Amino acid sequence: MKWTSKPFHVLSVSALALMLVVSGCGSKNNNSESNSGGAAANTENAGAGSDAGKDFKIGMVTDGGGVNDKSFNQSAWEGLQQLTKDTGAEVKYLESKGESDFEPNLNQMVKAGYSLTWGIGFMMNKAITTVATQNPEAKLASIDSEVSAPNVESVMFAENEGSFLVGVVAGLTTKTNKVGFVGGVEGDLIKKFEAGFAAGVAAVNPEAKVTVQYVGDFTKPDLGKASAATLYNDGNDIIYHAAGGSGNGVFTEAKDRVSKGEKVWVIGVDKDQSVEFGNDITLTSMVKRVDQAVQIVSQALIDGDFKGGTTRTLTLKDGAVGLPENNPNVSEDIMAKVKEYEAKIVSGEVTVPAK
Repeated sequence: MKWTSKPFHVLSVSALALMLVVSGCGSKNNNSESNSGGAAANTENAGAGSDAGKDFKIGMVTDGGGVNDKSFNQSAWEGLQQLTKDTGAEVKYLESKGESDFEPNLNQMVKAGYSLTWGIGFMMNKAITTVATQNPEAKLASIDSEVSAPNVESVMFAENEGSFLVGVVAGLTTKTNKVGFVGGVEGDLIKKFEAGFAAGVAAVNPEAKVTVQYVGDFTKPDLGKASAATLYNDGNDIIYHAAGGSGNGVFTEAKDRVSKGEKVWVIGVDKDQSVEFGNDITLTSMVKRVDQAVQIVSQALIDGDFKGGTTRTLTLKDGAVGLPENNPNVSEDIMAKVKEYEAKIVSGEVTVPAK
């Protein structure tokens, strides 16, 4: 199945499940709330659906962005909420306020006998590795972090490929030939977003300049807003962010400017962020299916097929990254160009840089 033949974000869980199996590689490796260790806890029990998972408890620990980050933590939690509806599994999250909460929160779930504990975000690598090593009988899973431990299943994404496509949109939409990129913490993961975006812009508009800024944090919207203000003031009319909660500030700055008659755009990340921030400022988004990845690996655990010690990398070909189904601000001509590059990436004709 090619992503180009079916809208990305309506890809079925069963289809992506098959792709997860194919892409799996060998070992490289609102409810009641309580507080503990600086973490907010949320549990949800089964709704409609089967009861295949009724004896399973599956939890997740957010990074510092929190469960309502309008980004990948929120997407992961939505995946677990759907899992409990489908299987009857008990699901819960612990919300980290900062890095000091990562290890205690993971340990809290492991010591409580959770069947599977998710760590969300690449900044949790060290904490997951430590907890997995100290608790070899526990099962853990990681999003965006490759953990070399026999009891951890890691899921990575080809964010550079999806970012290339929104770069195509930006390169063909900009009126000033200046576009910006705002990253959170500089590192290999966010560099994939940056590199793919810059390559996509250059492929369709070599005259356009991409200006890159990093705010050094995923949890501070004020920093994102300040960075966006600088970029917009310098003539950039489109900004793509990969900054988690800090990126929310980019939308705030864009909203302020649009309300005064200025025409600027933001390209969202991880989720279709037009749902949260509106189509008046959201040009499109680079969506990655964290929710489905969490569902599929958790379902595999319930089915007795947990693959600890492996890393899966999900790509554009898998339907795991790309644009939302609906893009009202992207013209038909530009979408046709996006589809053209989609096909080239999937076929291997175009290789997207990751750094």
